[in-house]
Amino acid sequence: MSSSDVLIIGAGAIGSAVAYYCTQQGLDVTVVEAGKPAGETSSKGEGHVRISDKTLAPEIELAQYSLSLYRDELSEQADYWDYQLRGGVMVSSTDASLESLHSTIAKQRQLGIEVEMLDVQQLRELEPALTAEVAGGALYPDDARLAPPKMVTRLLELAQQTGARLHTQTRVTGFLRDGERVTGVQTSRGDFSAGAVVNAGGPWSGQVAKLAGAYVPVEPRRGYVLVTEATEPRVFHEVSAAEYLDTVSSSEADLQGSAVIEALPSREILLGSSRERMGFSAEGGKAAVDLITRNAQTLFPFLQDVQIVGSRFGFRPYSPDHLPIIGPDAAVEGLWNATGHEGAGAGLAAGSGKLLAQVLSGSPPDLNLAPFSPARFISRGERG
Repeated sequence: MSSSDVLIIGAGAIGSAVAYYCTQQGLDVTVVEAGKPAGETSSKGEGHVRISDKTLAPEIELAQYSLSLYRDELSEQADYWDYQLRGGVMVSSTDASLESLHSTIAKQRQLGIEVEMLDVQQLRELEPALTAEVAGGALYPDDARLAPPKMVTRLLELAQQTGARLHTQTRVTGFLRDGERVTGVQTSRGDFSAGAVVNAGGPWSGQVAKLAGAYVPVEPRRGYVLVTEATEPRVFHEVSAAEYLDTVSSSEADLQGSAVIEALPSREILLGSSRERMGFSAEGGKAAVDLITRNAQTLFPFLQDVQIVGSRFGFRPYSPDHLPIIGPDAAVEGLWNATGHEGAGAGLAAGSGKLLAQVLSGSPPDLNLAPFSPARFISRGERG
């Protein structure tokens, strides 16, 4: 039975970032993945590294920290994962929506987000193909994007170069224990012992925690993304309808959607977004696809003449208070959690990974992790 300082369950954006930063802290690392790296959530999303859609103070702080890592100490890796600092444009189509956006921006500015208000003329100068039915908007210069599968591949590669071990097609079936303390995992390919076990199972984190007798209130939230044929450049930023802020922060289970449009380096256009909580069901996707298509064409009318050539959906790890869950489990000693990032996993991965690695190595974290602690759910009586 192999042993390591830290065993990470899940090789997606979060798990790979935890693995990389743990090796940077000098820890011996093992990663077990039920399928293949970036095979689920990390390959089914849009790759946003956004600050514009953040409204909660702790998440804003985490997003800013993560952005600083991508820009600074991880900047040499940018080409490996197609990192692009393009800026984000938020668009309001009505006066009421614009007033709501102004209110959100006032709060964001107090929390340190850089944002520039745009009148209709400025908005159309940045995005000439926008519908004429706009009331105004805002520019977030720090919004960026990357390719999550490439990021996962590179971070795991770097971790392995520093001694980490990766086991794919290895499903966790149970936990090893010494009394009440978790000391490793049982898997479809044998047992692995570890000083600490990190649950980075994405939308499956709740199921993983249950195997250990813990409670992590993460559910799958399904989201679709559409891809068009290659076309002439007509979208120059990551453009979102202001309603996106409401759908991101909503706790409704029913289908919701708001327009998010961006051009890819391949000249295809990525269209989003939708959200719905319906378990791990793959049924009923046409409604989401139709909603995304309508919203995108309303914001950019030229898209009515551009063919959609593909669609994909994935399950994002939904957290009931819309904050990630990062830190030691409150009930099960030896178990740690790094999950609940919903659709922001790629953007928050670097920060989440480094902070958790610092704590696991015994170093003080660069940010206070208390707002993300799994212990915050105990007061609700939600411990199984």
